[in-house]
Amino acid sequence: MISKKEKLKFIILRTLGNFFILVSLYGMAATFGPAFYFEVIYRSNRLRNITYLVAYPTPILAPGAPTPIFVPEPTPVGKSTLFGGLTGGNKVEALSPISSQFGIIIPKIGANAPIIPNVDAGKPDIYLPALQKGVAHAAGTVFPGVAGNIFLFAHSTDSFWNVGRYNAVFYLIKELEKGDEIDLFFNGVRHIYKVTEKKVVDPSEVGYLTEVLPYEQLTLQTCWPPGTTLKRLLVIARPERDL
Repeated sequence: MISKKEKLKFIILRTLGNFFILVSLYGMAATFGPAFYFEVIYRSNRLRNITYLVAYPTPILAPGAPTPIFVPEPTPVGKSTLFGGLTGGNKVEALSPISSQFGIIIPKIGANAPIIPNVDAGKPDIYLPALQKGVAHAAGTVFPGVAGNIFLFAHSTDSFWNVGRYNAVFYLIKELEKGDEIDLFFNGVRHIYKVTEKKVVDPSEVGYLTEVLPYEQLTLQTCWPPGTTLKRLLVIARPERDL
């Protein structure tokens, strides 16, 4: 017969075990949940034949507002599919930049976020607050329209459980291929880039951040594989006019 002391010990151990299981499940959800969410949305949109385009800017002169206001043009109709018709898809959605002062839109993956300028990529206490607001522009790199490397990142390297929290905006850049469009908006001007290369590098390889280029280049960086900080995925693009 089990004594009261043994019963109490069993209850305590079971409670502790359940607690650690719940903590582990929460940690997994916090780390991989955002990535899973964006993956599901992306795959669902592809199945439903939903695509995105950038709303072309039409300047509207408003009193005291020198920056143009972006007005979407009529949205074209996408190619129809049976599944898309059954699920409310078969459409092209227009994306207007969240920030025309400094923002990014990636039509293929439906990404639309503001960019925080001049963020120190080597100091978590500086870049983590910035990443809570949007994508970070690495301090020391150039801005759109200037020769050199425009370096943007949206990842956390301080701890693995923060990867999903800060990596969400750029999680799907793994889907980008050569020729895909990336749009930057800077001081009210739209800059169009086309992907030229995608590669995986070690975290210690920082040459791509510090290199000086005689031409304009856009580099997007995120953690790789998704949900880890083991490697870095780089997507490199050049201005459409240069290709």
